[in-house]
Amino acid sequence: MTHRAVGKLQALVRIPTVSDRDPALVDAAVFDELLAELAAQFPLLHERLEPTRVDTHGLLFRWPGRSDARPVVLMAHLDVVPVEADAPWQHPPFGAEIHDGAIWGRGTLDDKGALVGICEAVETLLERGFVPAQDVWLSFGCNEEVSGTAARLAVVELEARGVRPWVVVDEGGAVASEAFPGVGAPIGVVGVTEKGVTSIELRVEGRGGHASTPARMGPTARLARAITRLDRAPMPASVPEPTVELFRRMAPHAMLALRPLLANAARLRPVLTRALVAAGPEPAAMTRTTFAVTTLSGSPALNVIASTAKAGVNIRIMVGDTVAGVLEHVRRTIDDDQVRVDVVEQNEPSPVSPVDDDAFRLLEATIVEVFPDTVPAPYVMMAATDSRFFTAICPRVYRFAPFRMTKAQRESIHSYDEHLGIDALVDGVRWYQRLIERIPG
Repeated sequence: MTHRAVGKLQALVRIPTVSDRDPALVDAAVFDELLAELAAQFPLLHERLEPTRVDTHGLLFRWPGRSDARPVVLMAHLDVVPVEADAPWQHPPFGAEIHDGAIWGRGTLDDKGALVGICEAVETLLERGFVPAQDVWLSFGCNEEVSGTAARLAVVELEARGVRPWVVVDEGGAVASEAFPGVGAPIGVVGVTEKGVTSIELRVEGRGGHASTPARMGPTARLARAITRLDRAPMPASVPEPTVELFRRMAPHAMLALRPLLANAARLRPVLTRALVAAGPEPAAMTRTTFAVTTLSGSPALNVIASTAKAGVNIRIMVGDTVAGVLEHVRRTIDDDQVRVDVVEQNEPSPVSPVDDDAFRLLEATIVEVFPDTVPAPYVMMAATDSRFFTAICPRVYRFAPFRMTKAQRESIHSYDEHLGIDALVDGVRWYQRLIERIPG
């Protein structure tokens, strides 16, 4: 028999809740439809928990427990990123079709799978008359993908009510197979911090004109030089404490040749750093602040020289670096007064949540129970989540989506062919359920 969570996830994935930085471009009716569907799929949750609307379509639910001394916050988000028109999806991105034992569609992994996992776990426990040991809050943002205000407003609401969470769990890591070369066991990576997200725009202006009479070092050439300089001057690399602990835990499960290096990561940081940098983009990103040129604009026509050339740069700031230090690196590296550097958004790296702590041990124990072949371990999350705003009211913020994911699945997030295995979804529901049941009194 198919688990009922499967149909619920399908129903939500078929509603294209695409967010946009410009609120005028967001289809509010689609989000209205999602909230109505969510209420229809999880009636007890909506009937028995105390709901609060946050921002335009965000939701905050309070599930009263036997105590409110150490409340727990479980998070997910309702919105998804757009689908590129020419992306080669094998199956319709909002069709939520089932193929090869998986549900295919935008949002299955990011982040409606977690949304359904949390809600189905709560719905099941409510059906059984279960009362959690502590208050449980559910925070579902509506504009996470555009760094919107829903999560910030949820924090404001909790602060106004005097709620200081004991632990917060949001999306982030996963039960990752094929995560590290030479390590056979799946790693249950729990984000204990995340890189800071900062975006800048490089802008060069000039006279423009007819393409038949180009001047040397026009706006586009000057911008290209700035981009090339930045690309050739990466920030210094290092291995932070969470990564050292990650490697220490992986060491017994690694191939023999790697075990000494991983087990002694703290003493061999320089060697390990060089190895990660040489291993490719994903391992290298674990060691340093990264710069990605994501948008480019110039002339509106092929025979017109651009009067303004612009490049958007997305920066992921490593733990230990700062926004101010990174901007100084950008300006010093580009070394051109005619290239203007405008800051679009800026966020420092999140504080590091504790590993030697009862809250982290609760997550570990639940991971091992539901995924017994998995090695739970902390890591530095390279993407951004809504949970970064909750660090203002909680020192224990963790990022973990309880789903088995292959490397191909992880690569499909924000790309094409996003899909979540049916068995993985069912295990995820069970993980959230056991986590709530395990909350200590």
